[in-house]
Amino acid sequence: MSTHIRRQLTDAPLLVAASGGVPHRRPVWFMRQAGRSLPEYRELRKGIGMLESCFDPELVCEITMQPIRRHDVDAAILFSDIVVPLKAAGIDLDIVPGVGPVVANPVRTVADVRALPRLRAEEVGAVTAGIGLLLDALGEVPLIGFAGAPFTLASYLVEGGPSKNHERTKAMMRADPDTWHELLGVLTDITIEFLQAQIAAGVDAVQLFDSWAGALTLAQYREYVFPHSQRVFAEVASAGIPRIHFGVGTGELLGAMGEAGADVVGVDWRIPLNDAVRRVGPGKALQGNLDPAVLFAGSAAIESEVVRIAREADEAITLGAKGHIFNLGHGVLPNTDPAAITEAVKLIHSLPMPL
Repeated sequence: MSTHIRRQLTDAPLLVAASGGVPHRRPVWFMRQAGRSLPEYRELRKGIGMLESCFDPELVCEITMQPIRRHDVDAAILFSDIVVPLKAAGIDLDIVPGVGPVVANPVRTVADVRALPRLRAEEVGAVTAGIGLLLDALGEVPLIGFAGAPFTLASYLVEGGPSKNHERTKAMMRADPDTWHELLGVLTDITIEFLQAQIAAGVDAVQLFDSWAGALTLAQYREYVFPHSQRVFAEVASAGIPRIHFGVGTGELLGAMGEAGADVVGVDWRIPLNDAVRRVGPGKALQGNLDPAVLFAGSAAIESEVVRIAREADEAITLGAKGHIFNLGHGVLPNTDPAAITEAVKLIHSLPMPL
């Protein structure tokens, strides 16, 4: 697989903030900005399944570009899904509307783990082709690639789909740790291969989504998850691009998630940024953390919360954070008014940088 000559986006606010510099404006992008709330996205996706869309380079490019055109955000996030590398490798799953990823044959035994296929880079060629189209379309806007973290992928495979309590997942961890770590090892290999393919194609940053890690205690995270996420970050470190780590409900895990090797730690809306920096420790940038529901509350509420978060971000930087990237504390909710997103971006960009 050929390696793309990486764009030199030395003035891109997101990349500057992630690396400890002072950007010319506050950088902002929103998780799940590509799709969901946009009428142009819903029109484009009519009659086309989610996974089908993720394996169509032209659709990947167009959907990724839509929020860039509409909102003037400071980064594009690749339109994809965390189960794409599993599907590409040959695991029988589908994304069911209104449900989420559903796995035909859940992984419950060591034999199931050893039967799992591995991912080859050419199997995600449609994704990397979409990245190639995006690099031509984005101009000076950075492109963030991403993957699901091994624990979150494991939860889908073990449970067979989304789960509120992750009971089968936790049961395997505790009752059969050898099988658990073997499963996580396989998923770590798949995650690394997927991220390296995106990096070779030219993405400017990567984010590892550990969406369900907040279901764990800190002790569980350190024993059953941390070594595998750490290996993911170590294997992509040589690319020299920002590595972002994010999970939901992970306030108690922030320090460990930073230790795993990320340059930027995502913070959900439950923990103020000036508290998060104390948990993460100095030397990492922070990302977040507007509650997605605030975008439903009207202009006054949006302004109040944006100003508060910016103030707390500035304080976090004085306490040792390397920088701040404005984002939601999770993803854009499907019924969000796109005008509220545009308004929030404009407001964030208007706020003065700290002296």
